[in-house]
Amino acid sequence: MTSPWVVFLLALSAATSALDNGLMRTPPMGWLAWERFRCDIDCENDPKNCISENLFRDMADRLAEDGWRELGYVYINIDDCWASKQRDSQGRLQPDPQRFPGGIAKLARYVHDRGLKLGIYGDLGTFTCMGYPGTTLDRIDTDAQTFAEWGIDMLKLDGCYSNATVQEQGYPLMSKALNATGRPIGYSCSWPAYQGGLPPKVNYTQLGQICNLWRNYGDIQDSWDSVLNIVDWFSTNQDVLQPAAGPGRWNDPDMLIIGDFGLSLDQSRAQMALWAIMAAPLFMSNDLRTLSSEARVILQNKAVISINQDQMGIQGRCLLKEKSGIEVFWRPLSNSASALVFFSRRTDMPYRYTTSLGKLNCTAGTYMVYDVFLEKLLPELNDSKDFTVSINPTGVVMWYLWPLPAPQEVRERGGVYPDFRRKYRVSSRKGQPGGLGSPFVL
Repeated sequence: MTSPWVVFLLALSAATSALDNGLMRTPPMGWLAWERFRCDIDCENDPKNCISENLFRDMADRLAEDGWRELGYVYINIDDCWASKQRDSQGRLQPDPQRFPGGIAKLARYVHDRGLKLGIYGDLGTFTCMGYPGTTLDRIDTDAQTFAEWGIDMLKLDGCYSNATVQEQGYPLMSKALNATGRPIGYSCSWPAYQGGLPPKVNYTQLGQICNLWRNYGDIQDSWDSVLNIVDWFSTNQDVLQPAAGPGRWNDPDMLIIGDFGLSLDQSRAQMALWAIMAAPLFMSNDLRTLSSEARVILQNKAVISINQDQMGIQGRCLLKEKSGIEVFWRPLSNSASALVFFSRRTDMPYRYTTSLGKLNCTAGTYMVYDVFLEKLLPELNDSKDFTVSINPTGVVMWYLWPLPAPQEVRERGGVYPDFRRKYRVSSRKGQPGGLGSPFVL
């Protein structure tokens, strides 16, 4: 897409040391309870939707049986409100006995038996955000060991009812404590979100050494305005945030709300595309039991997932913002490929946006173009040739591009492009992937 030298510098900037637990080398994917189910604990009157072991078993069944697990959605993450209001006689956290009568360890076995992983929520403070027992500094080792004994695979550690001094001590201490258990537990830190998300208060080099992912900004809400607010903050601060991300350490703009109530179909595609460009964790927060077919198609789009899961792990960037309300985002991918998103902030009508790859600082040459949401190859495109894309209001057009001739590795694979090696096979023409008009096939 752009010069090899620029891509090299981006990769170099993303090569700082990461938490040495070997986990989450690509952005983690799964399902998270909070945005959709919040702190509903009324199991007597709302048994299907309350925070209980039944809810998490239901969602585990859906991930395992409805094709999500095979696409990479493997985490089932409990959020706040799971615990009893009191620790046990040994000072250990314990689940609410009415809502989790089988205990967390039994729930973890249920999740693991389905080829999935279980995440849990804690808070580095006297209380969680909703008033349940927190993890004070003197409880860190105990709670880390408890989570490991239960079979937990990921911990999200919030920061309510704490302060900057406690956070500065506690987040690194929990990282050490989790590693000391001997169980591989992915670690999600909310630390930067409580310190404004930016230097000098936030040290992203240090974060990359102690956490696998971190919340930079405020919670997402089920609205288009909330999505835009997050995208704007990440774009405005991309020069700070982009170098911080990489394999094993990810900026987290929060959950996918696709399939809930606040986004249109076009807005849902836009969130999915922009989260993929940002190399964001893909944690759905919706009801998988009643999810619409339209939302499922977006969330299970294999090309978008392949872009999100690219092995290089370089976070994408906003290239430009036009006065017309069109914005262009770009992410470099493995094997000289790249992803482009044309995003419309307009609310009136589809907008026909004309540009060229050359105007977007593309290296001179000819490119194959795959339209991610139309799911088809487009005609080959030369960098100097103008093209026009029609973008729906609050929608996106997303392209996967790679230069011709194909890299040697692709030709040696008989036309299988590495980024699609588990998802797609491309018919070849003269040793190149995907001759003009040829389809991706499963």
